[in-house]
Amino acid sequence: MNDAYEVDTVIVGAGIVGVALARELASAGRDVLVIEREKRHGQHQSSRNSGVIHAGFYYPSGSLKARLCRGANRDLYRYAESRGIPHKKVGKLVVAANADEVVGLQRLAARGAECGGDGLEILDADQARRLEPQLSCFAAILSPSTGVIDPLAYLLSLRGEAEAAGASFAMSCRVVRGELGTAGWRLWLAAEEGMVQLECRLLLNCAGVEAPMLAACLEGYPADRVPPHYLAKGHFFTCTAPVPFNRLVYPVPGSVGLGVHLTLDVDGSAKFGPDVELVERMSYDVPPARAEGFYDAIRKFWPGLPNASLQPSYAGIRAKIGSVGASQDWVVDMPSDHGVGGLVNLFGIESPGMTCAVALAQEVSRRLRVESLL
Repeated sequence: MNDAYEVDTVIVGAGIVGVALARELASAGRDVLVIEREKRHGQHQSSRNSGVIHAGFYYPSGSLKARLCRGANRDLYRYAESRGIPHKKVGKLVVAANADEVVGLQRLAARGAECGGDGLEILDADQARRLEPQLSCFAAILSPSTGVIDPLAYLLSLRGEAEAAGASFAMSCRVVRGELGTAGWRLWLAAEEGMVQLECRLLLNCAGVEAPMLAACLEGYPADRVPPHYLAKGHFFTCTAPVPFNRLVYPVPGSVGLGVHLTLDVDGSAKFGPDVELVERMSYDVPPARAEGFYDAIRKFWPGLPNASLQPSYAGIRAKIGSVGASQDWVVDMPSDHGVGGLVNLFGIESPGMTCAVALAQEVSRRLRVESLL
């Protein structure tokens, strides 16, 4: 087996979670190699999202998302401030468009209280309009600790710290197959120079949307443990007219996503999205015709949206697992769970994955120590 490269730890996926994990493990003295099929880091979920620093009140109490997000929110602000990463704590309003939605808003506020959401406040319509005069709503939740960040600047900072700690990155490499041997994993990689073989003791699957497909090509991993998964595409549009809001504005969330919402970038520019379209393949095109469904959604909270003012911006695809419409927590699939040595799968790492990237990396590191793998 001396014809293969050898490294202690391989992380598949150079999105924000994979890079945060590389930083965490390299800082602990591990020999880490990150493999990424794209030419650059963060080309999928990490750069094709709303850029929101979430407060953590959407998620069921006791879930991994809820447990990590509140502390991660505070930590991310501190990290961004200390590294000079562009960010703003702008706050967010989640609005009930009519009386029927108030019940859902109250449930969301109760869930936030269970999770310890910082400073959440239920407002009536007049109170909400005092904050945002152009807002139309029946009631709203104010989340003062929600903000926005430049996702790629954040990712670049994490990668720089990972590399400074000794982590290496191999871009344009795709895992074709993995086989577990007596000494660890042997991986077959399709690289620019041809097929390459690599041996590692510890294999961490952080492939995002493609994590279930990667797990399925690892020999010995139980096929029935690969979670059902689907692609939920979301489109974003910008507005050619001035947008008269200083805070993020979200509707009461739906079954698959958080609904078409208003997000402000760190430079103050506004975008709307994402919607939800279930697709069969990866594609980031934004058909202009999809704007038709945005107008009605946006006018529920901003009746003054001008006609013909939305322009296609970008799209993203979320790493959804489980049944369509069902609430699903992140899955950190450890060797003690699946019985295959030296393998950790991270399934369904969607929002608030960017907010919680460092916290999730610390959680994985903790579990590895518990299983005597670090």
